[in-house]
Amino acid sequence: MPTKYITVTGGVLSGLGKGIAAASIGHLLSSKLKIIPIKCDGYLNVDPGTMNPFEHGEVFVLDDGGEVDMDFGHYERFLGVTCKSQWNLTMGKVFDRVRKKERRGDYLGKTVQYIPHVTDLIKDHIFQVAREERPDMVIIEIGGTVGDIENELFLEAVRQMREDVGKQNIIYIHLTYVPIPHGVNEQKSKPTQQSVNLLKQRGIFPDIIIGRCKAFLTPEIKTKISNFCDVDPSAVITGLDVQDIYEIPIIFEQEGLPENIHKKLNIYSPPDLRRWKKLVDNIRNPHQEITVAMCGKYTKLEDSYASIVESFNHCSAHLSCKINLRWVETTDLKDASLLESIDGLVVPGGFGARGTEGKIEAIRLAREQNIPFLGLCLGLQLAVIEFARNVCGLRGANSTEMDPDTPHPVIDILPEQRAVTEKGGTMRLGAYPAILQEGSVVHALYGASKVSERHRHRYEVNPEYHPVLQEKGLCFSGLSPDGKLVEFIELPQLKFFVATQAHPELKSRMETPAPLFYGFVKACLY
Repeated sequence: MPTKYITVTGGVLSGLGKGIAAASIGHLLSSKLKIIPIKCDGYLNVDPGTMNPFEHGEVFVLDDGGEVDMDFGHYERFLGVTCKSQWNLTMGKVFDRVRKKERRGDYLGKTVQYIPHVTDLIKDHIFQVAREERPDMVIIEIGGTVGDIENELFLEAVRQMREDVGKQNIIYIHLTYVPIPHGVNEQKSKPTQQSVNLLKQRGIFPDIIIGRCKAFLTPEIKTKISNFCDVDPSAVITGLDVQDIYEIPIIFEQEGLPENIHKKLNIYSPPDLRRWKKLVDNIRNPHQEITVAMCGKYTKLEDSYASIVESFNHCSAHLSCKINLRWVETTDLKDASLLESIDGLVVPGGFGARGTEGKIEAIRLAREQNIPFLGLCLGLQLAVIEFARNVCGLRGANSTEMDPDTPHPVIDILPEQRAVTEKGGTMRLGAYPAILQEGSVVHALYGASKVSERHRHRYEVNPEYHPVLQEKGLCFSGLSPDGKLVEFIELPQLKFFVATQAHPELKSRMETPAPLFYGFVKACLY
Protein backbone atom coordinates (compact mmCIF):
# COMPACT_ATOMS: atom_id res chain seq x y z
CA MET A 1 0.00 0.00 0.00
CA PRO A 2 1.40 3.44 -0.89
CA THR A 3 1.91 5.92 1.94
CA LYS A 4 -1.24 7.93 2.59
CA TYR A 5 -1.15 11.62 3.54
CA ILE A 6 -3.51 13.75 5.60
CA THR A 7 -2.89 17.50 5.77
CA VAL A 8 -4.46 19.55 8.54
CA THR A 9 -4.87 23.31 8.08
CA GLY A 10 -6.58 25.93 10.20
CA GLY A 11 -8.65 29.01 9.50
CA VAL A 12 -10.41 32.01 11.05
CA LEU A 13 -8.14 32.42 14.07
CA SER A 14 -5.10 30.91 15.75
CA GLY A 15 -5.21 28.62 18.77
CA LEU A 16 -8.11 26.48 17.53
CA GLY A 17 -6.25 23.26 18.33
CA LYS A 18 -4.90 21.95 15.02
CA GLY A 19 -2.23 19.96 16.85
CA ILE A 20 -4.75 18.24 19.11
CA ALA A 21 -7.05 17.62 16.14
CA ALA A 22 -4.19 16.10 14.11
CA ALA A 23 -3.07 13.97 17.07
CA SER A 24 -6.64 12.79 17.69
CA ILE A 25 -7.07 11.83 14.04
CA GLY A 26 -3.86 9.83 14.26
CA HIS A 27 -5.01 8.11 17.44
CA LEU A 28 -8.24 7.00 15.78
CA LEU A 29 -6.37 5.48 12.84
CA SER A 30 -3.43 3.93 14.67
CA SER A 31 -4.89 0.50 15.50
CA LYS A 32 -3.62 -1.04 12.25
CA LEU A 33 -1.46 1.70 10.74
CA LYS A 34 2.00 3.08 11.41
CA ILE A 35 1.49 6.84 11.55
CA ILE A 36 4.03 9.63 11.85
CA PRO A 37 3.37 13.38 12.19
CA ILE A 38 5.14 16.24 10.42
CA LYS A 39 4.65 19.82 11.62
CA CYS A 40 5.34 22.76 9.30
CA ASP A 41 5.78 26.07 11.13
CA GLY A 42 5.94 29.39 9.31
CA TYR A 43 8.18 31.30 11.72
CA LEU A 44 11.75 32.14 10.67
CA ASN A 45 13.34 30.79 13.84
CA VAL A 46 15.23 27.56 13.17
CA ASP A 47 13.34 26.05 16.12
CA PRO A 48 11.44 27.37 19.17
CA GLY A 49 14.43 26.77 21.48
CA THR A 50 15.26 30.45 21.98
CA MET A 51 11.65 31.69 22.17
CA ASN A 52 10.23 33.08 25.40
CA PRO A 53 7.50 30.74 26.74
CA PHE A 54 5.16 33.76 26.86
CA GLU A 55 5.70 34.09 23.09
CA HIS A 56 5.33 30.49 21.98
CA GLY A 57 4.42 28.26 24.92
CA GLU A 58 6.40 25.22 26.01
CA VAL A 59 9.49 24.04 24.14
CA PHE A 60 9.12 20.29 23.70
CA VAL A 61 12.39 18.31 23.75
CA LEU A 62 12.73 15.01 21.89
CA ASP A 63 14.92 11.99 22.59
CA ASP A 64 17.31 13.04 19.83
CA GLY A 65 17.77 16.48 21.40
CA GLY A 66 15.53 18.36 19.00
CA GLU A 67 13.70 21.38 20.39
CA VAL A 68 10.30 21.44 18.72
CA ASP A 69 6.82 22.91 18.88
CA MET A 70 4.62 21.89 21.81
CA ASP A 71 2.24 20.14 19.40
CA PHE A 72 4.78 17.31 19.30
CA GLY A 73 3.78 16.60 22.88
CA HIS A 74 0.25 15.96 21.67
CA TYR A 75 1.54 13.75 18.86
CA GLU A 76 3.58 11.59 21.22
CA ARG A 77 0.84 11.36 23.84
CA PHE A 78 -1.93 10.48 21.37
CA LEU A 79 0.00 8.42 18.83
CA GLY A 80 2.37 6.59 21.15
CA VAL A 81 5.32 7.41 18.89
CA THR A 82 8.76 8.79 19.72
CA CYS A 83 9.07 11.77 17.42
CA LYS A 84 12.23 12.96 15.70
CA SER A 85 13.47 16.50 15.13
CA GLN A 86 13.38 15.90 11.35
CA TRP A 87 9.62 15.76 11.62
CA ASN A 88 9.50 19.50 12.45
CA LEU A 89 10.11 21.80 9.49
CA THR A 90 10.22 25.54 10.12
CA MET A 91 10.50 28.20 7.47
CA GLY A 92 13.72 29.19 9.19
CA LYS A 93 15.13 25.73 8.43
CA VAL A 94 13.81 25.89 4.86
CA PHE A 95 15.41 29.26 4.06
CA ASP A 96 18.66 28.23 5.76
CA ARG A 97 18.88 25.12 3.55
CA VAL A 98 17.99 27.03 0.40
CA ARG A 99 20.69 29.59 1.13
CA LYS A 100 23.31 26.86 1.71
CA LYS A 101 22.29 25.06 -1.49
CA GLU A 102 22.59 28.29 -3.48
CA ARG A 103 26.06 29.04 -2.02
CA ARG A 104 27.21 25.53 -2.94
CA GLY A 105 26.04 26.02 -6.51
CA ASP A 106 23.38 23.31 -6.30
CA TYR A 107 20.99 25.43 -8.40
CA LEU A 108 23.50 25.58 -11.29
CA GLY A 109 23.41 29.35 -11.56
CA LYS A 110 19.64 29.60 -11.88
CA THR A 111 17.61 32.36 -10.24
CA VAL A 112 16.41 30.87 -6.94
CA GLN A 113 12.65 31.34 -6.57
CA TYR A 114 9.93 30.50 -4.07
CA ILE A 115 8.36 28.28 -6.72
CA PRO A 116 9.75 25.80 -7.59
CA HIS A 117 12.88 25.83 -5.42
CA VAL A 118 11.44 26.46 -1.95
CA THR A 119 8.29 24.39 -2.48
CA ASP A 120 10.36 21.55 -3.96
CA LEU A 121 12.61 21.58 -0.90
CA ILE A 122 9.58 21.33 1.39
CA LYS A 123 8.12 18.41 -0.58
CA ASP A 124 11.50 16.67 -0.81
CA HIS A 125 11.84 16.90 2.96
CA ILE A 126 8.40 15.37 3.54
CA PHE A 127 9.02 12.56 1.05
CA GLN A 128 12.49 11.89 2.49
CA VAL A 129 11.01 11.44 5.97
CA ALA A 130 8.41 9.08 4.49
CA ARG A 131 11.12 7.04 2.74
CA GLU A 132 13.19 6.77 5.92
CA GLU A 133 10.32 5.91 8.28
CA ARG A 134 8.20 3.82 5.86
CA PRO A 135 4.89 4.74 7.53
CA ASP A 136 1.44 3.77 6.34
CA MET A 137 0.32 7.34 6.85
CA VAL A 138 1.84 10.79 7.35
CA ILE A 139 -0.21 13.49 9.06
CA ILE A 140 1.05 16.95 8.05
CA GLU A 141 0.00 19.88 10.20
CA ILE A 142 0.44 23.33 8.67
CA GLY A 143 0.98 25.84 11.46
CA GLY A 144 -0.72 29.23 11.53
CA THR A 145 -3.92 30.32 9.84
CA VAL A 146 -4.87 30.28 6.16
CA GLY A 147 -4.24 33.83 4.94
CA ASP A 148 -1.02 34.26 6.95
CA ILE A 149 1.89 35.17 4.70
CA GLU A 150 4.16 32.89 6.78
CA ASN A 151 2.56 29.61 5.70
CA GLU A 152 1.84 30.35 2.01
CA LEU A 153 4.76 28.25 0.75
CA PHE A 154 3.81 25.28 2.92
CA LEU A 155 0.26 25.45 1.59
CA GLU A 156 1.51 25.58 -1.99
CA ALA A 157 3.79 22.60 -1.35
CA VAL A 158 1.00 20.40 0.03
CA ARG A 159 -1.27 21.53 -2.81
CA GLN A 160 1.31 20.26 -5.30
CA MET A 161 1.56 16.96 -3.42
CA ARG A 162 -1.85 15.95 -4.76
CA GLU A 163 -0.32 15.54 -8.21
CA ASP A 164 2.85 13.92 -6.84
CA VAL A 165 1.18 11.15 -4.80
CA GLY A 166 -2.20 10.86 -6.54
CA LYS A 167 -5.53 12.19 -5.34
CA GLN A 168 -6.46 8.77 -3.92
CA ASN A 169 -3.53 8.99 -1.47
CA ILE A 170 -3.99 12.42 0.07
CA ILE A 171 -6.84 14.28 1.75
CA TYR A 172 -7.13 17.79 3.16
CA ILE A 173 -8.79 18.46 6.52
CA HIS A 174 -9.55 22.06 7.47
CA LEU A 175 -10.23 23.19 11.05
CA THR A 176 -12.37 26.33 11.38
CA TYR A 177 -14.37 28.23 13.96
CA VAL A 178 -18.16 28.19 14.28
CA PRO A 179 -19.13 30.93 16.77
CA ILE A 180 -22.37 31.33 18.67
CA PRO A 181 -22.53 35.12 19.24
CA HIS A 182 -23.82 36.26 22.62
CA GLY A 183 -27.49 37.18 22.46
CA VAL A 184 -28.00 35.53 19.08
CA ASN A 185 -27.87 31.91 20.28
CA GLU A 186 -27.32 30.62 16.76
CA GLN A 187 -24.35 28.86 15.20
CA LYS A 188 -22.82 31.01 12.46
CA SER A 189 -21.17 29.48 9.39
CA LYS A 190 -19.86 32.65 7.71
CA PRO A 191 -16.32 32.49 9.24
CA THR A 192 -16.02 28.90 8.00
CA GLN A 193 -17.27 29.85 4.52
CA GLN A 194 -14.77 32.69 4.25
CA SER A 195 -11.90 30.56 5.57
CA VAL A 196 -12.63 27.73 3.13
CA ASN A 197 -12.85 30.30 0.34
CA LEU A 198 -9.35 31.53 1.25
CA LEU A 199 -8.12 27.93 1.14
CA LYS A 200 -9.71 27.34 -2.25
CA GLN A 201 -8.00 30.47 -3.59
CA ARG A 202 -4.76 28.64 -2.85
CA GLY A 203 -5.90 25.63 -4.84
CA ILE A 204 -6.78 23.39 -1.90
CA PHE A 205 -10.32 22.03 -1.71
CA PRO A 206 -10.93 20.46 1.71
CA ASP A 207 -12.29 16.92 1.89
CA ILE A 208 -13.33 17.22 5.53
CA ILE A 209 -14.18 20.31 7.61
CA ILE A 210 -13.94 20.30 11.40
CA GLY A 211 -15.90 23.14 12.98
CA ARG A 212 -14.66 24.17 16.43
CA CYS A 213 -17.73 25.13 18.47
CA LYS A 214 -18.95 25.16 22.07
CA ALA A 215 -21.91 22.97 21.05
CA PHE A 216 -22.38 20.08 18.64
CA LEU A 217 -22.97 21.35 15.12
CA THR A 218 -26.65 21.11 14.24
CA PRO A 219 -27.81 19.24 11.11
CA GLU A 220 -28.87 22.61 9.69
CA ILE A 221 -25.42 24.21 10.09
CA LYS A 222 -23.73 21.08 8.72
CA THR A 223 -25.93 21.26 5.63
CA LYS A 224 -25.22 24.96 5.21
CA ILE A 225 -21.44 24.44 5.46
CA SER A 226 -21.76 21.47 3.10
CA ASN A 227 -23.58 23.53 0.47
CA PHE A 228 -21.26 26.54 0.61
CA CYS A 229 -17.98 24.61 0.95
CA ASP A 230 -18.60 21.68 -1.44
CA VAL A 231 -18.20 18.84 1.03
CA ASP A 232 -20.60 16.07 1.96
CA PRO A 233 -22.68 16.82 5.11
CA SER A 234 -21.20 13.70 6.74
CA ALA A 235 -17.74 15.25 6.24
CA VAL A 236 -18.62 18.26 8.41
CA ILE A 237 -17.39 17.27 11.87
CA THR A 238 -17.88 18.92 15.25
CA GLY A 239 -14.70 19.97 17.01
CA LEU A 240 -16.38 20.38 20.38
CA ASP A 241 -15.01 22.56 23.17
CA VAL A 242 -14.18 20.07 25.91
CA GLN A 243 -12.82 20.26 29.43
CA ASP A 244 -10.20 17.65 28.67
CA ILE A 245 -8.39 17.21 25.34
CA TYR A 246 -8.50 13.42 25.68
CA GLU A 247 -12.23 13.59 24.92
CA ILE A 248 -11.53 14.78 21.36
CA PRO A 249 -10.91 11.32 19.80
CA ILE A 250 -14.17 10.13 21.39
CA ILE A 251 -16.06 13.09 19.87
CA PHE A 252 -14.46 12.57 16.46
CA GLU A 253 -15.40 8.87 16.49
CA GLN A 254 -18.96 9.78 17.48
CA GLU A 255 -19.10 12.27 14.57
CA GLY A 256 -18.02 9.63 12.04
CA LEU A 257 -14.59 11.03 11.21
CA PRO A 258 -12.78 7.65 10.95
CA GLU A 259 -15.32 6.30 8.44
CA ASN A 260 -14.92 9.43 6.31
CA ILE A 261 -11.16 8.99 6.19
CA HIS A 262 -11.40 5.24 5.52
CA LYS A 263 -13.67 5.89 2.55
CA LYS A 264 -11.67 8.75 1.06
CA LEU A 265 -8.27 7.03 1.36
CA ASN A 266 -9.47 3.45 0.79
CA ILE A 267 -8.03 2.17 4.07
CA TYR A 268 -9.47 0.42 7.12
CA SER A 269 -8.11 0.88 10.63
CA PRO A 270 -11.03 0.83 13.10
CA PRO A 271 -10.47 2.67 16.40
CA ASP A 272 -10.55 0.82 19.71
CA LEU A 273 -11.25 3.39 22.42
CA ARG A 274 -12.43 1.08 25.22
CA ARG A 275 -9.50 1.67 27.59
CA TRP A 276 -9.18 5.29 26.50
CA LYS A 277 -12.83 5.95 27.40
CA LYS A 278 -12.37 4.35 30.83
CA LEU A 279 -9.39 6.60 31.59
CA VAL A 280 -11.27 9.68 30.37
CA ASP A 281 -14.20 8.70 32.59
CA ASN A 282 -11.84 8.60 35.59
CA ILE A 283 -10.83 12.20 34.81
CA ARG A 284 -14.46 13.29 34.41
CA ASN A 285 -15.71 11.50 37.53
CA PRO A 286 -12.90 11.49 40.12
CA HIS A 287 -13.27 9.82 43.50
CA GLN A 288 -10.65 11.95 45.27
CA GLU A 289 -9.28 15.48 45.14
CA ILE A 290 -5.98 17.22 45.92
CA THR A 291 -4.47 20.69 45.50
CA VAL A 292 -0.93 21.08 44.18
CA ALA A 293 1.00 24.36 44.17
CA MET A 294 2.91 25.02 40.93
CA CYS A 295 5.70 27.45 41.77
CA GLY A 296 6.99 28.77 38.47
CA LYS A 297 7.90 32.01 36.72
CA TYR A 298 5.74 31.63 33.61
CA THR A 299 2.49 30.89 35.43
CA LYS A 300 0.56 33.59 33.56
CA LEU A 301 0.75 31.37 30.49
CA GLU A 302 -0.10 27.82 31.48
CA ASP A 303 1.00 26.61 28.01
CA SER A 304 4.53 27.17 29.31
CA TYR A 305 4.02 24.06 31.44
CA ALA A 306 1.74 22.10 29.10
CA SER A 307 3.51 18.75 29.54
CA ILE A 308 3.40 19.05 33.34
CA VAL A 309 -0.32 19.71 33.20
CA GLU A 310 -0.80 16.70 30.95
CA SER A 311 1.31 14.51 33.25
CA PHE A 312 -1.06 15.35 36.08
CA ASN A 313 -4.02 14.54 33.81
CA HIS A 314 -2.49 11.11 33.19
CA CYS A 315 -2.17 10.56 36.94
CA SER A 316 -5.75 11.72 37.38
CA ALA A 317 -6.91 9.14 34.83
CA HIS A 318 -5.18 6.28 36.65
CA LEU A 319 -5.89 7.34 40.24
CA SER A 320 -9.39 8.73 39.65
CA CYS A 321 -8.29 11.93 41.35
CA LYS A 322 -9.10 15.56 40.60
CA ILE A 323 -5.85 17.52 40.76
CA ASN A 324 -6.33 21.24 41.33
CA LEU A 325 -3.24 23.16 40.24
CA ARG A 326 -2.69 26.37 42.19
CA TRP A 327 -0.43 28.59 40.09
CA VAL A 328 1.98 30.51 42.33
CA GLU A 329 4.07 33.28 40.78
CA THR A 330 7.17 32.99 42.96
CA THR A 331 8.36 36.49 42.04
CA ASP A 332 5.54 37.67 44.30
CA LEU A 333 6.03 35.08 47.07
CA LYS A 334 6.46 37.08 50.29
CA ASP A 335 5.41 34.61 52.97
CA ALA A 336 4.02 31.13 53.51
CA SER A 337 0.37 32.15 53.07
CA LEU A 338 0.40 31.38 49.34
CA LEU A 339 1.26 27.76 50.15
CA GLU A 340 -1.46 27.18 52.76
CA SER A 341 -3.97 24.37 52.26
CA ILE A 342 -1.95 22.51 49.65
CA ASP A 343 -1.27 18.79 49.43
CA GLY A 344 1.97 19.06 47.43
CA LEU A 345 4.45 21.39 45.79
CA VAL A 346 6.02 21.29 42.31
CA VAL A 347 8.93 23.50 41.23
CA PRO A 348 9.33 23.17 37.45
CA GLY A 349 12.15 24.15 35.11
CA GLY A 350 13.06 27.64 34.02
CA PHE A 351 15.92 30.01 33.31
CA GLY A 352 17.22 33.19 34.94
CA ALA A 353 17.23 34.62 38.45
CA ARG A 354 13.72 36.08 38.60
CA GLY A 355 11.58 34.33 41.20
CA THR A 356 14.27 31.88 42.34
CA GLU A 357 14.46 33.11 45.94
CA GLY A 358 10.70 32.65 46.25
CA LYS A 359 11.03 29.09 44.96
CA ILE A 360 13.85 28.34 47.40
CA GLU A 361 11.67 29.59 50.26
CA ALA A 362 8.77 27.42 49.07
CA ILE A 363 11.06 24.36 48.97
CA ARG A 364 12.26 25.09 52.51
CA LEU A 365 8.66 25.20 53.74
CA ALA A 366 7.85 21.93 51.97
CA ARG A 367 10.92 20.21 53.47
CA GLU A 368 10.37 21.48 56.99
CA GLN A 369 6.61 20.86 56.99
CA ASN A 370 6.92 17.46 55.25
CA ILE A 371 4.76 18.52 52.30
CA PRO A 372 5.27 16.26 49.25
CA PHE A 373 7.71 17.96 46.87
CA LEU A 374 8.65 17.29 43.25
CA GLY A 375 11.46 19.27 41.62
CA LEU A 376 12.07 19.30 37.87
CA CYS A 377 15.35 20.49 36.32
CA LEU A 378 15.76 23.94 37.95
CA GLY A 379 13.61 22.53 40.75
CA LEU A 380 16.41 20.05 41.58
CA GLN A 381 19.03 22.79 41.49
CA LEU A 382 17.04 25.04 43.82
CA ALA A 383 16.37 22.12 46.19
CA VAL A 384 20.15 21.56 46.39
CA ILE A 385 20.71 25.28 47.05
CA GLU A 386 18.07 25.27 49.82
CA PHE A 387 19.58 22.17 51.41
CA ALA A 388 23.11 23.61 51.18
CA ARG A 389 22.07 26.86 52.85
CA ASN A 390 19.75 25.62 55.57
CA VAL A 391 21.02 22.10 56.37
CA CYS A 392 24.70 22.20 55.41
CA GLY A 393 25.21 25.73 56.73
CA LEU A 394 26.77 27.01 53.50
CA ARG A 395 25.70 30.67 53.73
CA GLY A 396 25.21 32.34 50.37
CA ALA A 397 25.17 29.04 48.49
CA ASN A 398 23.76 29.55 45.03
CA SER A 399 24.00 28.75 41.36
CA THR A 400 26.50 30.66 39.26
CA GLU A 401 23.60 31.29 36.89
CA MET A 402 21.91 33.41 39.56
CA ASP A 403 25.00 34.73 41.35
CA PRO A 404 28.35 34.44 39.53
CA ASP A 405 30.15 35.57 42.71
CA THR A 406 28.50 33.16 45.16
CA PRO A 407 30.93 31.89 47.84
CA HIS A 408 29.48 28.39 47.48
CA PRO A 409 28.67 27.54 43.82
CA VAL A 410 26.80 24.33 44.60
CA ILE A 411 25.29 24.57 41.11
CA ASP A 412 27.70 25.43 38.32
CA ILE A 413 27.80 25.46 34.55
CA LEU A 414 28.86 22.35 32.69
CA PRO A 415 32.57 22.61 31.78
CA GLU A 416 31.82 21.94 28.09
CA GLN A 417 29.34 24.86 28.10
CA ARG A 418 31.79 27.55 29.20
CA ALA A 419 32.94 28.41 25.67
CA VAL A 420 29.44 28.45 24.18
CA THR A 421 28.30 31.86 22.94
CA GLU A 422 25.17 30.92 20.95
CA LYS A 423 21.94 30.07 22.75
CA GLY A 424 20.00 27.85 20.39
CA GLY A 425 20.46 24.08 20.63
CA THR A 426 23.60 24.30 22.79
CA MET A 427 22.38 22.87 26.08
CA ARG A 428 22.46 19.31 27.34
CA LEU A 429 19.52 18.26 25.23
CA GLY A 430 17.67 15.01 24.68
CA ALA A 431 17.59 11.60 26.32
CA TYR A 432 20.36 10.61 28.75
CA PRO A 433 20.62 7.46 30.89
CA ALA A 434 20.83 7.37 34.69
CA ILE A 435 21.75 4.60 37.11
CA LEU A 436 19.35 4.41 40.06
CA GLN A 437 20.35 3.49 43.60
CA GLU A 438 18.93 0.19 44.79
CA GLY A 439 16.33 0.69 47.52
CA SER A 440 15.72 4.36 46.70
CA VAL A 441 12.31 5.93 46.18
CA VAL A 442 12.98 6.54 42.47
CA HIS A 443 14.21 2.96 41.98
CA ALA A 444 10.92 1.69 43.40
CA LEU A 445 8.86 4.08 41.25
CA TYR A 446 10.61 3.21 37.99
CA GLY A 447 11.00 -0.48 38.82
CA ALA A 448 14.38 -0.43 37.09
CA SER A 449 18.05 0.20 37.80
CA LYS A 450 18.72 2.12 34.58
CA VAL A 451 16.34 4.70 33.13
CA SER A 452 16.40 7.32 30.39
CA GLU A 453 14.79 10.76 30.62
CA ARG A 454 15.01 13.91 28.51
CA HIS A 455 17.08 16.93 29.52
CA ARG A 456 17.27 20.64 28.70
CA HIS A 457 19.80 22.52 30.83
CA ARG A 458 23.34 23.87 31.13
CA TYR A 459 24.01 23.73 34.87
CA GLU A 460 24.72 20.77 37.17
CA VAL A 461 25.27 20.00 40.84
CA ASN A 462 28.91 20.95 41.43
CA PRO A 463 30.95 17.75 42.09
CA GLU A 464 33.06 19.64 44.65
CA TYR A 465 30.03 19.79 46.94
CA HIS A 466 28.84 16.20 46.50
CA PRO A 467 30.52 14.98 49.74
CA VAL A 468 29.11 17.62 52.09
CA LEU A 469 25.60 17.36 50.63
CA GLN A 470 25.61 13.58 51.03
CA GLU A 471 27.13 13.71 54.54
CA LYS A 472 24.24 15.92 55.68
CA GLY A 473 21.67 13.41 54.36
CA LEU A 474 20.85 14.37 50.78
CA CYS A 475 20.51 11.12 48.83
CA PHE A 476 21.86 11.12 45.27
CA SER A 477 19.49 8.38 44.15
CA GLY A 478 20.37 8.58 40.45
CA LEU A 479 23.67 9.39 38.75
CA SER A 480 24.99 9.46 35.21
CA PRO A 481 26.67 6.19 34.19
CA ASP A 482 30.13 7.70 34.91
CA GLY A 483 28.97 8.78 38.38
CA LYS A 484 29.79 12.46 37.79
CA LEU A 485 26.38 14.04 37.21
CA VAL A 486 23.49 14.05 39.69
CA GLU A 487 20.28 13.03 37.94
CA PHE A 488 17.96 12.37 40.92
CA ILE A 489 17.97 13.46 44.57
CA GLU A 490 15.66 12.59 47.44
CA LEU A 491 15.17 12.82 51.19
CA PRO A 492 13.86 9.31 51.90
CA GLN A 493 12.87 10.07 55.50
CA LEU A 494 10.19 12.51 54.29
CA LYS A 495 6.76 11.66 52.90
CA PHE A 496 7.92 12.49 49.35
CA PHE A 497 10.85 14.74 48.55
CA VAL A 498 12.22 13.92 45.09
CA ALA A 499 13.80 16.00 42.36
CA THR A 500 15.35 15.25 38.99
CA GLN A 501 17.64 17.16 36.66
CA ALA A 502 15.53 15.78 33.80
CA HIS A 503 12.07 16.58 32.45
CA PRO A 504 10.09 13.34 32.99
CA GLU A 505 6.88 15.15 32.02
CA LEU A 506 8.00 14.97 28.38
CA LYS A 507 7.60 11.18 28.25
CA SER A 508 4.37 10.84 30.22
CA ARG A 509 1.49 9.17 28.38
CA MET A 510 -2.21 8.69 29.01
CA GLU A 511 -1.69 4.92 29.23
CA THR A 512 1.60 5.14 31.21
CA PRO A 513 1.94 8.17 33.52
CA ALA A 514 5.46 9.42 34.33
CA PRO A 515 6.60 7.41 37.41
CA LEU A 516 7.73 10.46 39.42
CA PHE A 517 4.43 12.25 38.90
CA TYR A 518 2.48 9.11 39.76
CA GLY A 519 4.47 8.63 42.97
CA PHE A 520 4.11 12.30 43.89
CA VAL A 521 0.32 12.31 43.43
CA LYS A 522 -0.03 9.10 45.47
CA ALA A 523 1.99 10.72 48.26
CA CYS A 524 -0.30 13.77 48.14
CA LEU A 525 -3.33 11.48 48.42
CA TYR A 526 -2.12 9.30 51.26
